[in-house]
Amino acid sequence: MSVTHTVDRQPDVYDVVIMGGGKAGLTLAIQVKQARPDTSILVVEREKHPVPEAAHKVGESTVEIGGRYLRNVLGFEEHMEHDQLKKFGIRMFFSDETNDDIAKRPEIGHSAFPPHKVISYQIDRGRLENALGEKAKELGVTFLSGWKTEELELRPDQEPHRLHLVGEDGAERRVEARWVTDASGRSSVIKRQLGLARTVGHRANAVWFRIGHPIDIDKWSDSADWHGRIEKDVPYSDRELSTNHLMGPGYWVWLIRLASDAISIGIVTDADMHPISTMNRFDKAMEWLRANEPECARVVEEHRDELQDFRTLRNYSYGCEQVMSGSGRWAMTGEAGVFLDPLYSPGLDMIAISNGLITDLVTRFLDGEDVEERAANHNRTVLKVFKDWLNLFENQYPLMGNTRVMMTKIIWDTTRYWAGPGWLYFHDVFRRLAEFPRLEADLARFHETTKLAQDFLRDWHGVDGSSETDKFVRYYDLNFMRRLHVGMTENNEDGELEEKFAANVRFMQQLTGQLVSTVMEECRAKPADEAVQQQLKLWESDAALMNLVKVYEEDSPENPVIDLWITLRKRAEQPAQLAG
Repeated sequence: MSVTHTVDRQPDVYDVVIMGGGKAGLTLAIQVKQARPDTSILVVEREKHPVPEAAHKVGESTVEIGGRYLRNVLGFEEHMEHDQLKKFGIRMFFSDETNDDIAKRPEIGHSAFPPHKVISYQIDRGRLENALGEKAKELGVTFLSGWKTEELELRPDQEPHRLHLVGEDGAERRVEARWVTDASGRSSVIKRQLGLARTVGHRANAVWFRIGHPIDIDKWSDSADWHGRIEKDVPYSDRELSTNHLMGPGYWVWLIRLASDAISIGIVTDADMHPISTMNRFDKAMEWLRANEPECARVVEEHRDELQDFRTLRNYSYGCEQVMSGSGRWAMTGEAGVFLDPLYSPGLDMIAISNGLITDLVTRFLDGEDVEERAANHNRTVLKVFKDWLNLFENQYPLMGNTRVMMTKIIWDTTRYWAGPGWLYFHDVFRRLAEFPRLEADLARFHETTKLAQDFLRDWHGVDGSSETDKFVRYYDLNFMRRLHVGMTENNEDGELEEKFAANVRFMQQLTGQLVSTVMEECRAKPADEAVQQQLKLWESDAALMNLVKVYEEDSPENPVIDLWITLRKRAEQPAQLAG
């Protein structure tokens, strides 16, 4: 029988209480403390610290925004460089007839490690969260691990919010806070309490597990040609260090090498095409792998006695009606608010963007500023970013079995990321959108282009019968990808930002127009195919699509981009070094 310890004393009062001490909550605590050192902050975390190094949570891979957030904004460069693994980009292998020989599968990825300023990481979550916890305490944050929020009372006006906390030994504490942020993950305390949950149209599931052995995908084949694709003389240019994806119809399998010498393996599927009931236990997951990814299954089987854990997550994507309130003096970050999809690893990106906006609100509020209007703007920003990003995943999983369409989509999606959210984050624009009036219209065009491109890709998949592509497509074969990737790090003056972003948006419109134009020309060459001709007529009658084609035709003479990224077949007259 447990004993309850009640403490009859005046509640401790803090400027900020953060419910949840995972990566979202701890990074926020550090960021607020660095921005305003006198802020009193309490972080309440259910799990006792230190946590196991390889604490297995979704989010072991980062991309450029998340990498910059940890490395440059929070000052964790030494930890990331020495205690985590540098990531050799996102790499994808597409299905062939058997999925039995990795060297025969079409591949897209880097051939050499990208420039240091845009690198990202594979992270052991426990190792990172332990380091974040220590840094937070070093900065003066009060960190209660092994405690949970039993009750939250959000109070009106300027009355402090009240929280009732319970420790794992039954001890109780009552605290008050001028501002509360929910970083409780899928517990979503504030969202549930205020009824702000919102469903989305993306239905997908995931199962994942860790093997305590550093499985190296680079050792799956002895093919000299396959190994020759990678520039091994460039440091960190090793497929093992990529976030590797095995793609198939309605699914992808991740393989993420971790610094703790373990590997994380996950199966992510369209809920209708691959029911989770076929993989919701490790033995079932192995049966699924044997049926869909036999080469991967054989390698895992060799080390199944080193299985460390197994997790499932059903219908993981969700939205939220509101993620922050100035008058209510609360905010949500991380999975407590919204969650997209693990493909492209945007989880820490959303945390970085949200935490920057929350830090801006909290510090201004504590300094006596009225932040209601600013909070409304920041809230709209987060939800617009989420909605735009969701287009990349919603109803798109069936495309994963179409090598050509999906490779083209990956190139478009990645270019969009570097030209849009990546560029905006690297230039600290998200929290300052109100300072740049022209950006609002350009962002609207950017979001519209994303939606049009994703709808078009889905329609193209519906009528595409092509399958031939190059066996290896390198991102930097396309000069526009190299330019936009490194361009995120350019030191642009504030006076240049609107013009620079407008140029990025215009380029994405041109690229989308080229896609539409190229595919339509191919369809015109199939007059006997009734389904293709019907789809062609629908595209030709779509004014928004035809406007993008017009942008492509207007801009191509001055800014030509060859169609290698769409045809995915190199030709002598289109050498890679001229690709865009």
